[in-house]
Amino acid sequence: MHEISIKAEVLFYFMGLPVTNALLLAVIVSVVLISLAFYLRNRLTLVPSGIQNFIEFLIDKLLTLMDSVLGSRHLSEKYLPLIATIFIFIVISNWFGLLPIVGSIVFNNLEHHHSYPLLRAPSADLNFTIALAIISVFGVNLLGAMALGAKKHFSKFFTLKDPVFSFVGLLEFISEFIKIISFSFRLFGNVFAGEVLLVIVGFLVPYFIPLPFLFLEIFVGFIQAFIFSMLTLVFVAMAVREEEAH
Repeated sequence: MHEISIKAEVLFYFMGLPVTNALLLAVIVSVVLISLAFYLRNRLTLVPSGIQNFIEFLIDKLLTLMDSVLGSRHLSEKYLPLIATIFIFIVISNWFGLLPIVGSIVFNNLEHHHSYPLLRAPSADLNFTIALAIISVFGVNLLGAMALGAKKHFSKFFTLKDPVFSFVGLLEFISEFIKIISFSFRLFGNVFAGEVLLVIVGFLVPYFIPLPFLFLEIFVGFIQAFIFSMLTLVFVAMAVREEEAH
């Protein structure tokens, strides 16, 4: 059994920047998704069939879910790219991390006398989840500023009109950083714990016993991606809610 580490292990350096096993798998997932997007784009038809029909069905269900939060199909279509991209990238990254090849290929570091997997689930790296949380929170505030105007949006954080509102605004501003911590640690904790569980169970009782845990982690990977994207959607709705009234 390879060594279990909370932090992602550095494989090599590219232009002076460390490339970890989690970053390597994130790049692989990105390349796969981008390649699939270009492949499907060139095969779109007015009358959907096969995989296009299935994808349009999933998009319609997602839009319906977003309608219940945003209250408008126009807004749902407007913010679909952000929500769908977050969900697809996280869930595919989580599922890629469960592939047998991810944990079976081990890199032996002769210099430090220890071994670790060549690939690691991106969400099992706290750096990845923090970066994703920052993108989510920054994107929510950017969309809020674009919908309401920068001055009006950021006035809920910084105002001198009333001491009470100034204090509440300060709390709102602090809560934005709390969102980053909450987002990142929730996703990291669940995925990393599942990864450790599969490694230990697979080492102690190999073959068929780990299968129920594997299916459980497939479900957990989906749920965590869903929670992250839905929380982002709720925060987007809160940030642009005054736009809905006009």
